Amino acid sequence: MTTVAEDVIDVQAAPPRAAALPAQRQTGALATTGPVTPDTLLLIAVEKGADPEYIGKLLDLRERGMAMAARQAYVKSMALFKTEPVTIRRSKEVGYKTREGDFVGYTHAELSDVTDAVGPAMAKHGLSFAWNILQGNGLITVECVVTHELGHSEKVVMSGPPDNSGKKNVIQQTASTITYLQRYTLLAVTGMSTKGMDDDGDGGAAEGSSQRQAAPQHSAEPEFYPQERFDANKGAWRETITSGKKTPAQIIATVQSKGALLTDAQKNTIDSWAHEND
Repeated sequence: MTTVAEDVIDVQAAPPRAAALPAQRQTGALATTGPVTPDTLLLIAVEKGADPEYIGKLLDLRERGMAMAARQAYVKSMALFKTEPVTIRRSKEVGYKTREGDFVGYTHAELSDVTDAVGPAMAKHGLSFAWNILQGNGLITVECVVTHELGHSEKVVMSGPPDNSGKKNVIQQTASTITYLQRYTLLAVTGMSTKGMDDDGDGGAAEGSSQRQAAPQHSAEPEFYPQERFDANKGAWRETITSGKKTPAQIIATVQSKGALLTDAQKNTIDSWAHEND
């Protein structure tokens, strides 16, 4: 009788598998991962049926957080905007020509000079500007508002009477003042300044530019009219302008012909006297 031997292979039994825990499904706001934000807290409160007063407090917290983030974004964008190579040219000549054909006076930037230079640079960083115009008590008030795309805004407000110099009608007087205030409020709220057409940005008028060209190469800064002397003389200059004896351009040209340049602020002050009695 033939015996067939079979190999016996010992197989180690695998340990019994642990029973699976019942699945638990998370839903809604409770399933949110990551940092807890006011939005997250608000969703949880709504799901749990929190009372309206508590939800109202969460809404206030959310709004304050959004406002803070918007302001931080505004400040950052304005800082980046200031790094842009923006040059605002002064293309408008104010003054007169002598018999020899020389121009006597000064230049300033028109509204379009300012908006064309500033607008694109601001938009690049999520900023925009707009004006609000109000009238009352014989004054025209212009608010220039700069707004960031996240909603934060800041503004500068200036007022002035209608510009009745020359032979303007009532509408032209109003439009002249509005344009003037729009220009200066936009410059103020953005912290920008203008540069002359051909004076290397030193802020001088036509008379001063020729003097700077003749100055030694090592003279880095022009000599400006002392503010103390300006304050001492401005009363008489203002009277001369408001009485119609001279124009702002003539006063500026006369002062600068003595060899010292007027600053932009001083020239703007002289120019403003022509609008006081408008």
